[in-house]
Amino acid sequence: MTGPERDEEWMGAALQEARAALAHDDVPIGAVVVSDAGEIIGAGHNERELREDPTAHAEVLALRAAAAALGTWRVLDATLYVTLEPCTMCAGAIVLSRIPRVVYATPDPKAGAVDSILSILSDPRLNHRPEVTSGILATEAADLLRSFFRARR
Repeated sequence: MTGPERDEEWMGAALQEARAALAHDDVPIGAVVVSDAGEIIGAGHNERELREDPTAHAEVLALRAAAAALGTWRVLDATLYVTLEPCTMCAGAIVLSRIPRVVYATPDPKAGAVDSILSILSDPRLNHRPEVTSGILATEAADLLRSFFRARR
């Protein structure tokens, strides 16, 4: 099952995905798509460096995997958990996938398109507006990102 009572558990799975990005020197951001029945149907972590692909963000890869598992581009009856507030591209993919709920850990003040610099997921001009929850395991996600970037300075 998904929902607030299990948000920390599923965000923990997204953090595991984020750590996997470190193996190929990508920014440690992870995402999982969890069905309302409580099964991970899609998972991904940043693979921009690995694939040399600017669109290989955790959310996009997780949504692609979920759509493939479901056999449809509509990712209904599921929740997307992601360790960093989605960017503009990922927020667009979220809207287009029709996923009903998004949970993110920590804000992105430089590129966040959910609450920080843009509010794409709540824009009334769009045909889909998922429920959004933020702040779940925010400290852990922010610490992972800070550690990654500190090591590069």
